[in-house]
Amino acid sequence: MEKRRLGRTGHLSSVVTFGSYSIGKLDQDAADRVIQLSLDHGVNHIDIAPGYAKAMERVAPWMPDLRPKMFLGAKTPMRTRDDAWRNVENIMGRMNVDSFDLFQLHSVIDPDTLDIVTSDGGALQTLIEMKDQGLTKWIGITGHGPSVPRTHIEALHRYDFDTVMFPVNATMYKNSKYRADAEELIRICNKKDVGIQAIKMLARGGWEGVTPDIGTWYDAHREQADIEKALWWQLSQPIHTAPSCGESTLLPMVLEAAERFEILSEERQQEIVDGQNPPRPHPALAIL
Repeated sequence: MEKRRLGRTGHLSSVVTFGSYSIGKLDQDAADRVIQLSLDHGVNHIDIAPGYAKAMERVAPWMPDLRPKMFLGAKTPMRTRDDAWRNVENIMGRMNVDSFDLFQLHSVIDPDTLDIVTSDGGALQTLIEMKDQGLTKWIGITGHGPSVPRTHIEALHRYDFDTVMFPVNATMYKNSKYRADAEELIRICNKKDVGIQAIKMLARGGWEGVTPDIGTWYDAHREQADIEKALWWQLSQPIHTAPSCGESTLLPMVLEAAERFEILSEERQQEIVDGQNPPRPHPALAIL
């Protein structure tokens, strides 16, 4: 699988990161199979958060062996320094680790939240203290939704984050406002050598009026040909890595598509964007 330098971190991340949300509701044996499948395909970077059900407990038995080999990115959803510190200590215990490569402010999606986490006594202070104490090498910020690119642009004015994580996919790029904001954020990140993690690789719409039949909180592409188009489009953007989707049954198709990735021409990229037909809207992802 192709690897790309994750901005100034210098880590050569596999273009598909292991998105641990997919194992949070699996038992240990099933989770072990998913983790091993990812390793077999050359994935060398894991994305995890405390809200992903039992994902931390599922990866904990692997950590003694994998920690020196795998780039570990974790997140806190807490907004204040004290709450974030308690959360970090809990995460370390749940995962059986004593440090991280990357620690991120989780789900900072609007200016009000950004104001809180970057204020005196906000959660960003915890991450800075973690870096000073050697508990993390790098500091990042994540989020999803219509306002997140502009929020993260402002975040980069306030603090020199090492990475960002936000949605980049062909369906969302049908929304011209979201596309313009996302492309501006990508340009800024590449200029500042900020690592770019692109999420929601397979999102095509919402669940309104139907019962979800997979574990993602959005309606996802499910066929190999559609997954290949979605992923190849995403990886043809000037981003660095893409956390895998939150449904473990789709992971084999994602990994296969990633191993065969070929960069698409600008004309083909636009054809894929134009060809997206969301079955139902998902306003929280700017899919209208």
